[in-house]
Amino acid sequence: MTAADRHLDKTNRYFVRSADVAPEHITSVEGVLEQGHLEVRKMMVGDEILLLEVQRGKGLIDPVHKHMDHESMGYLIKGRLKLVIGGQEFIAEAGSSWMHPVGVEHYSEALEDCLQIEIKSPPRKTWK
Repeated sequence: MTAADRHLDKTNRYFVRSADVAPEHITSVEGVLEQGHLEVRKMMVGDEILLLEVQRGKGLIDPVHKHMDHESMGYLIKGRLKLVIGGQEFIAEAGSSWMHPVGVEHYSEALEDCLQIEIKSPPRKTWK
């Protein structure tokens, strides 16, 4: 993806409800094809931060990839998620959080239907 493809316009409001944001069905992240159901809602885009609501269907595999121009953090609201970050394996449950530093390979597998919040800084669109 080019820099222009990764650009996100800043949100022009101070408040938004999830139900008012159309979900985007994701087929790839960083050019790597997703294996299962994945959708995101761009909740807010600021100058330095992006807030996403992410829904993962049970069985979704988010293959190994990395981000070279931003870091991201996640917080699991519901479900169970297997994570491999920098070669270390974790099982996330509701209330768990994690981080993907710049350049660190990561992978995930939805062990159940999952709902999470993801924060990226600086804001980057990494999906299609």
